[in-house]
Formats: sequence, C-alpha cells, structure tokens
Amino acid sequence: MRKKVSVVIPSFNEEGNIEALAARLVKVLTTIKYDYEVIFVDDGSSDGTLERLKGLAGLDNHLYYLELSRNFGHQNALKAGYDYADGDCVISMDGDMQHPPEMIPQFLEKWEEGYDVVYTCREYQDETTYFKTKSSDLFYGVLNSLSDTKLERGTADFRLIDRKVANVVSSLNENGLFIRGLIKWLGFKQYGIHYQAEARFSGQSKYTLKKMFRFASQGITAFSVRPLYLATGLGIFFSLLSLLYIPYILISYYYGHVISGWASILATIVFFGGVQLMVLGIIGTYLGKLFMQAKQRPNYIIRSTNLQRINHDLVKLRY
Repeated sequence: MRKKVSVVIPSFNEEGNIEALAARLVKVLTTIKYDYEVIFVDDGSSDGTLERLKGLAGLDNHLYYLELSRNFGHQNALKAGYDYADGDCVISMDGDMQHPPEMIPQFLEKWEEGYDVVYTCREYQDETTYFKTKSSDLFYGVLNSLSDTKLERGTADFRLIDRKVANVVSSLNENGLFIRGLIKWLGFKQYGIHYQAEARFSGQSKYTLKKMFRFASQGITAFSVRPLYLATGLGIFFSLLSLLYIPYILISYYYGHVISGWASILATIVFFGGVQLMVLGIIGTYLGKLFMQAKQRPNYIIRSTNLQRINHDLVKLRY
C-alpha cells in the first residue's frame, strides 16, 4: 500500500488565492510517488472562500475542506487540519501563496532520509519593510531569551511532520496554541530549510499589529514562566533601590533641610505604580491562561466538511 501525504492549509478570506494555490499544489503533488490529499480549513471566512473550496472539491476528489463555525484563529485552524489529516506525513502551509508548493519534494526527500520534522525559516527579501524585519527579529530575540525552547529566526508554519508527530500534536489539549514552538518543544529528529517567501498573490495580510502582538504574547507565555521571575526580580530590585532613600532622609533631617518636593513624590508614586501594574499584568496573563484552560472549551468547532471519515450529521467539537 502506497504511503499518503496530507497537505493542510488554514484559510481566512482567501478567495482570490484558493484556486491558483490549488492548481500549483496539484501540479506538484501529481509528480510525487505518494497518494495525497489537500485539506483546506476555512477559518470562518466572510468572503467567497468556502464557495470556492466547495467548487474545487467537486472537481477533484483529492481536495477537501473543513468549515469552522466561526473564526477561531490561524493556530486553531491549523490544529483542526492536523487532527483530521490521515497521511503518513502532514505538510502545513498558508493560503496566501507565500509558501511555495514547489518545496514539497524537498520536504519529502528529507522525510525519506529519516527526519520526523522538516521545518522552514523565512529569509526576508530586500523589499520587505524595515518594521517587518525588525519586529520579527525582536520577537524571536525576546522569545529565545525568555524560553527554554529556542526557535530560529523566521521559523514559519510551513513544515512537514511525520505521522507519529502529528499524533502527539492531536493528542495535546492546549489553550492559546503556538504550534511552531510546540513542534520545536516536542523534539524528534528535525531539519531546517531556509526559503524566501513569495509575494501575496491576492489580498492583504490578515495579521494586524494587534494580532502580531497577541501572537507574540502567546508564544512567550506558552513556553516560559521567566516573565514571572522577571516580575519578582523587578520587585526586589526596586525595593532595594528604595532603601537608598532612607539615608538621604536621615541626613536631610539631621542637617535641618526641609524635605519638600511634591513633584518628586508624585513622580515616585507614579513610577512605582506603573511597575506594580506591569507586574500584575504579567501575573494576570498567566492566571488568564489557566482560567481559559480550566474551561476545557474546544479549540474549534467544525460546521461542515466533505471528508468521508467525519460524520456529517454532527457538528464536531475537537478538544
């Protein structure tokens, strides 16, 4: 029996890219020696993405779709694809055509050599904005300094994982997923490939500054408690620093100097108040993650699909 390759593609409002991406994918996948399936995960799109996917699925019996009941976010949509892909290996890529499908044979070659994970690291082109490159460098620098799980600069969700790795990922139930860090944390035999991302074929990036900040926060807090240690260190440092003010008060009192200065007092109160709020915010972030995890809500809900191995009569919850 021939081995099978599953390709998982989370898609959110990508109606302008779906057909072109599917055509390129099929062109590549028909040249490999394995059976294949392509699973598009519609992450609550508000445009014609789902209609395009249904149309493609009707033309090619290798193409499938999972329609989520609403937008659950890229990482949860990606996990949905991992959960329901049944290939001997699973390849994940974005639906904006910035991940070149022509790299798939290279992934498979390394997989055949015995690697369980073949991941990619994006190299930014000259026309990439200064803000994009520097913010990416800052993210990976902060993440690696605060976490025991180290990620290479530009690590992307464009990767191949073996079936045994996919089984582990599917078995995990985490709120606030950061899958690229999770894959690295799992270990196994991994190999990295550097690539240059292509320009978007159509549409605009869905990652706003707010979403990127939230994603960075999830990545840092998902794999490290060092921010809590940092908060403790800040508290100790400023407590010791405040002790230096005591000799100044005693000396001023001894020599009869009036300790005035409402401005300095208010500045001190505001400064330490800000530090306290920052520390409380760090603690609150971790408590919030515990609160959401304790609810045991599913990462996603499947509204409809054409996958034969899923009971179509039921709305599917996946924990």
